[in-house]
Amino acid sequence: QGHLEESGGGSVQAGGSLTLSCVASERIFSSGCMGWFRQAPGKPREGVAVFESDGRPSYTEYVKGRFTISKDNAKNSLHLQMNSLEPDDTAMYYCAADPRAFGCWVHNYTYWGQGTQVTVSS
Repeated sequence: QGHLEESGGGSVQAGGSLTLSCVASERIFSSGCMGWFRQAPGKPREGVAVFESDGRPSYTEYVKGRFTISKDNAKNSLHLQMNSLEPDDTAMYYCAADPRAFGCWVHNYTYWGQGTQVTVSS
């Protein structure tokens, strides 16, 4: 069973930057869907950035131009560079992976990390 572990969360002021990392216990980032999701208190979980099964990065409109998703297959890791952070970005961030080859924005992923908290103050 694959295990994902996130790191890199923290507290920053608006306009600041953070880089989230997610390391997998096995090569579950080598194919299929993978991405970052977030959930703020009282709100549903939402997709932030994913790699489509063909390797293309895709972003929600709220983070386009500010966030960058990347991966390192050799290190079984997934990353999210977050710049120009805004208070509305405050949430628990989760990395996720699934072997399926379609519908990467749908949340029913097989593997989920425990989450890392990002707090942005104004």
